[in-house]
Amino acid sequence: MASSASGGTAPIPADRSETSEGPETGARKKDAREKDAWTGPRFAEFVGLMALMMGLTAVTIDSFLPAFPAIQHDFAVQDPNRLQLLVYVYMLGFGTAQLLYGPVSDGTGRRPALIAGIAIYLAGSVLAMLAPSFEVLLVARAIQGIGGAAGRVLAVAIVRDRYEGRDMARVMSFCMMVFLIVPILAPSLGSAVLFAGSWRLIFGLMLALALVTLAWFGWRLPETLHPAFRRPVSARAIGSGIGITVRTRTALGYATALGLTTGCIMGYVGSAQAIFDTGLYHLGALFPVAFALIAGAMGVATLINARLVRRLGMRRLAHAGLVGLFVVACLQLALMLAFAGHPPLWLFIATLAGCQFLMSFAMPNFNALAMEPLAAIAGTASSFIGFYTTLLAAFCGLLVGQSFDGTVLPLAIGYAGLSGLALATVLWTERGRLFGSGAGAPAA
Repeated sequence: MASSASGGTAPIPADRSETSEGPETGARKKDAREKDAWTGPRFAEFVGLMALMMGLTAVTIDSFLPAFPAIQHDFAVQDPNRLQLLVYVYMLGFGTAQLLYGPVSDGTGRRPALIAGIAIYLAGSVLAMLAPSFEVLLVARAIQGIGGAAGRVLAVAIVRDRYEGRDMARVMSFCMMVFLIVPILAPSLGSAVLFAGSWRLIFGLMLALALVTLAWFGWRLPETLHPAFRRPVSARAIGSGIGITVRTRTALGYATALGLTTGCIMGYVGSAQAIFDTGLYHLGALFPVAFALIAGAMGVATLINARLVRRLGMRRLAHAGLVGLFVVACLQLALMLAFAGHPPLWLFIATLAGCQFLMSFAMPNFNALAMEPLAAIAGTASSFIGFYTTLLAAFCGLLVGQSFDGTVLPLAIGYAGLSGLALATVLWTERGRLFGSGAGAPAA
């Protein structure tokens, strides 16, 4: 399905295979990625910086999960499920603001947009440290989300500026690997801060990481948006870019699948503290250990994905991971039903880690596949895809998290249902054919 932008933008292939390369892509490689012209960091440092930009969100969500009981006590929150709102209002601000950063960065460049976003995030962090009430803390979290959206959108856009195809998937996998190490450490960092002082100091940790990100980015990374790909910041240009993205079957399909699978993670993150600590297993100080075991499975999988993706291709790995996720999620649901929603801790961790392991073969490649045919509008496309997937994930996660009833059944049902919907979406995207090179030929 071919799509073209209005206002003089070059046509963009809608269902390009991983190995296809049109004139526009060749020019992009020559002009924007020519080795001698690049003055920025080398591969390892580049991946580290992109991972930090994306990982700031994981720190913002996961590091303060151990602080839920302290926050509940300080603000006299009666319903413990209300504490989940601290995750979901962040995701609401995070998802909505993504619509802005990409189009702005397509017109002004990546650097100014990211600097503005980090400044907003810093303001939200300061407000959270000083919040006098639970309601003000919710507002601060929303502001953090609005600022944190810049890192997610612009990291993907910058990777798309520099790489394409399987190379782009490889970079995204390495970024995701580092990004997924953060949830392993974040709850432990939060617990260490709580041991040393107030939960408000956790937001001081977020503030410090944002300053490090700003300094590293400002010092080391030059502008990556090639002048030939700049677009005017106008409602017409933004609408055109969003229209292209929505009409591109590959982009819309894989973005939807990404949102649904991310919804599984959001449901887990929202209910993890209740499951492992206050509501079911009562792990107390061992909660970060259980959280780390499950997150560690994701880190291992993304490392394997990064090593295999150039040889096997994005689609094969993504489809295999998604099919495996659906099978294991259904098995998990059957086991959880057999134990009436109160399985042994080791069984719950093992099955959930298996789901997360397989999911990590799908998600980085879904992101790369959604972005692959949208080179000329990378910023706007990254914004819309980020907005769409984040709100879809937050909505699905909220449904799962707020259904917590003292058992793990709502989470198991969520994983099975959402992974099944994601598989159906990918089948639609690929017209019923899995493990192939692409859904269709490149557009003329």
